[in-house]
Amino acid sequence: MHIHILGICGTFMGGLAALAREAGHKVTGCDAGVYPPMSDQLRALGIDLLDGFAADQINLNPDIFVVGNVVSRARLSDGNPKFPLMEAILDAGLPYTSGPQWLSEHILQGRHVVAIAGTHGKTTTAAMTSWVLECAGLQPGFLVGGVPLNFGISARLGTGKAFVIEADEYDTAFFDKRSKFVHYRPRTAVLNNLEFDHADIFDDLAAIERQFHYLVRTVPGTGAHGSGRIVVNGLEESLARVLHMGCWSEVRSFGAAVGDFTAVGSANDFEVLHHGNAAGHVRWGLTGVHNQLNALAAIAAAEHLGVAPEAAATALGRFENVKRRMEVRGTVTVGHDATAGTVTVYDDFAHHPTAIRTTLDGLRNSLPSGERILAVFEPRSNTMKLGTMKALLPWSLENADLAFCHSAGLDWDAASALAPMADRALVSDQLDVLVAAATRAARAGDHIVCMSNGGFGGVHAKLLYSLQNI
Repeated sequence: MHIHILGICGTFMGGLAALAREAGHKVTGCDAGVYPPMSDQLRALGIDLLDGFAADQINLNPDIFVVGNVVSRARLSDGNPKFPLMEAILDAGLPYTSGPQWLSEHILQGRHVVAIAGTHGKTTTAAMTSWVLECAGLQPGFLVGGVPLNFGISARLGTGKAFVIEADEYDTAFFDKRSKFVHYRPRTAVLNNLEFDHADIFDDLAAIERQFHYLVRTVPGTGAHGSGRIVVNGLEESLARVLHMGCWSEVRSFGAAVGDFTAVGSANDFEVLHHGNAAGHVRWGLTGVHNQLNALAAIAAAEHLGVAPEAAATALGRFENVKRRMEVRGTVTVGHDATAGTVTVYDDFAHHPTAIRTTLDGLRNSLPSGERILAVFEPRSNTMKLGTMKALLPWSLENADLAFCHSAGLDWDAASALAPMADRALVSDQLDVLVAAATRAARAGDHIVCMSNGGFGGVHAKLLYSLQNI
């Protein structure tokens, strides 16, 4: 089969392209601004890429067009379609489908799908689960929205029965407004957490809860008529409401004191309890209670595939995290003689206020007294651009000693939103201004955490260069 992918350079669609190529299909694709590293990764797989969405791409004559959710029926200011290729496909009556639908029909059929859902932690938990299954010899396939450092790739078919997939609640395509995850038909579904996000497509939290319940409806039952499992965070009232709408599967909970899987100890060194009994020990370099909860979810999911909690915990001790999850981008020595010391620059994907807070809280709890955190961030997600959660920013940044906000592209006043932080916060729409200010403020022992769900203008390299040239 020849598939042509519209929006191929997105994380999900790029992973789908890699899986399709590995499965023996001919894959081509297009996107706006085709650039490294995704373009290099795809071309290394023998995938031809085209820049833009020109209508004449229909002449490639693929068997089907796979449409990413970046594609819309929007028009430019001059009245021309933003995606002329899509208009040509519709006009010619050519076959097309969404990425999740194609994946469901051509990759996931016949697999034991492990779907990792939640507002936060999907990528990390999916990577953890894949690694645990790999260490158990189950050779899982996976598709995650990042690059697990243990594997060095974001997607592979695997030779085993299990397939782990990051199950996103964002909509599928312009012609299918259901959440992506309803297409995956998991046998094991992890509901990691749930709060309001994606204000561009959901009106309120209840609307997202309904989508999560659609996912619950697709999981097989239990007992004589099925073997499905739902792994749920017992600390989340929103998830309790989801299950209260109806549940037909075996449920295993984690996190809450009365949960099936709980933890005792610090976030980076803890005992795993299964039904209250010691079942394994995790000692690793990850920080934050959120990662401890991610670990419990992965252990509970893997147990459904026959991996003992003790073996899963041992495997997590060798888990190396995911790129862009508190990834150290470099250290620079600053100061002289007695004042000399290092400044560490991190890259993190956090963009929702809760994710920002948990990221900074995890780092704070891991640092010696006196070491400072400088948060450099941009409210870049669709939800944050709308200003829906701007009032939560001071709360999300409580553990930062100083905060530097890049406000370019916002229609709301970030300085006003951050006013409660007084002189602890600086706002500018010029990235170079923020880099210079963070450099002037930095001192030995500081930790600069850059947070964005995009490339952030190469801020990490700019900071490291600036710090080296103080």
